[in-house]
Amino acid sequence: MTGSEKRHWIANRQERVWVYIALVLAAAVAAWGGWTLWQHPSPAFHTREFKGFFKDQGSVARILLFIVLAHYVLRVLFQKGVFNRSDALKKWMAALSRLARKLHTPAAVLAIAFILVHAAGAILYEFELKFEYVSGLLALLVLLPVPVLGLLRYRMLDKAWHLRLGIAFAVLFLIHSFL
Repeated sequence: MTGSEKRHWIANRQERVWVYIALVLAAAVAAWGGWTLWQHPSPAFHTREFKGFFKDQGSVARILLFIVLAHYVLRVLFQKGVFNRSDALKKWMAALSRLARKLHTPAAVLAIAFILVHAAGAILYEFELKFEYVSGLLALLVLLPVPVLGLLRYRMLDKAWHLRLGIAFAVLFLIHSFL
């Protein structure tokens, strides 16, 4: 490597571009969500309209997180040999796995923006020691180091903590979403 070349954290140029695009979109989502929350007067925090707003943000985040988690699910299925039986199915699943890998980081970045807007809205709406609030808060706390560890993952410096905390977040997220 010459002195004029800059070493990027994300070596793959195409992936780096997608991550930058996702970062810009995530910043726009967070700014829009923050502005929308700021525009609601304090008494409006306890209305159905406001609850619908932050629940919609959580629903979008849920869809994006299923895209993020698809990468790991397909990888485990390939490792277990589930797709070795049918060549046609294996080709489709391999193509789907490549797509899921390509979308993993950009979808995760966007999901985090929607999660932050959802969490801020939920806290403004009301926070009680109910199962859904506590499970969401625990999921958020587990999620916080995952993006940093994901960045370290590009340099193989995370010692598999990105995957471990990602699985812990996935379990807490599924509990929060469906129970």
